Amino acid sequence: MAPAIEAVDKVKVASAPVKAPVLNEKTLSSMTRRPGSAHSWHDLEIGPDAPTIFNCVIEIPRGSKVKYELDKKTGLIMVDRVLYSSVVYPHNYGFIPRTLCDDSDPMDVLVIMQEPVVPGCFLRAKAIGLMPMIDQGEADDKIIAVCADDPEYKHFNDIKELPPHRLAEIRRFFEDYKKNENKEVAVNDFLPATAAYEAIQHSMDLYATYVVEGLRR
Repeated sequence: MAPAIEAVDKVKVASAPVKAPVLNEKTLSSMTRRPGSAHSWHDLEIGPDAPTIFNCVIEIPRGSKVKYELDKKTGLIMVDRVLYSSVVYPHNYGFIPRTLCDDSDPMDVLVIMQEPVVPGCFLRAKAIGLMPMIDQGEADDKIIAVCADDPEYKHFNDIKELPPHRLAEIRRFFEDYKKNENKEVAVNDFLPATAAYEAIQHSMDLYATYVVEGLRR
């Protein structure tokens, strides 16, 4: 006769109730799309290894003075403007699909890699840090990442591994790129990879909240 198996009681972990966010109707409407049309924000999967490694869509290539950005209605990449200041983007810049920040936009990401890439393509990126930024009084944080498939950069795991001058260049670009538009931008101290993971996860959760509400309606 087989020995009796001792029952183990499951321990219930008490957790504080999570308060549901107040949803913005304008944001909800911006997340709707026509049936059958592919949309890079909503239809591209973020990837199974998020928030550490994730897919991202590149809007602006390194070295560009053109401010391309996602048109939320069509899912296409549009020309928003040419930068007013005599600066160019120091690295490829884009957004993370299926994320949403408090400014009603997907999470921004700056991807460090060897080459510029074309607007509208997507690639795998690895988060290594967070750049807290205030744009005209509102939070507009940026994820700092490296291309996960670039042999020169894929081994980086944290922003502290980058040369200090590289970080100084990134900071100076964002401090200056709107000055000739008389818009104030403040960049705070860079934060480690763990802060980036938390920010991405928060934006994933917020996006999911809006999707669920949209389906419910």
